[in-house]
Amino acid sequence: MFSGVRWHDMPGRIATGAYILNAGIGKRDATPERAAGLHTMAASAFPIVKDIPAETFVRRLSTAEIVTGAALLNPLVPTAVAGAALAAFSGALVTMYFRSPGTRLPGSIRPSDQGTALAKDTWMLGMALGFLIDSVGRRCGRRARCSR
Repeated sequence: MFSGVRWHDMPGRIATGAYILNAGIGKRDATPERAAGLHTMAASAFPIVKDIPAETFVRRLSTAEIVTGAALLNPLVPTAVAGAALAAFSGALVTMYFRSPGTRLPGSIRPSDQGTALAKDTWMLGMALGFLIDSVGRRCGRRARCSR
């Protein structure tokens, strides 16, 4: 395989990449109502988003999802780079899960019915961390001076 990508990385990269790419393409032509809903949900977790018009926010979100999905699917992009992009994207989703009102059961990290759609994105964060840990471990294994 290409430098920085191992065959065992590809199933996770394909699964997450296809999922995120499809989500980004699906948002490309979002209706004003859908854009407003996505914007409101994101703004409840990230107040800085409130200052961005809904249509602009969703267009940028769509672009970020398409770029992230394409990076994961492209075997020329090292897994460490694709994993970092996935960590940033999925980390934002998990942050949104923890910050958005009504997504968790009272006093718990367990999702409410409303929060299940966001809580399920923790699997992507797990994949990203796996990609990054494996990449760092491989680099460290090649260097004689890595501390153990």
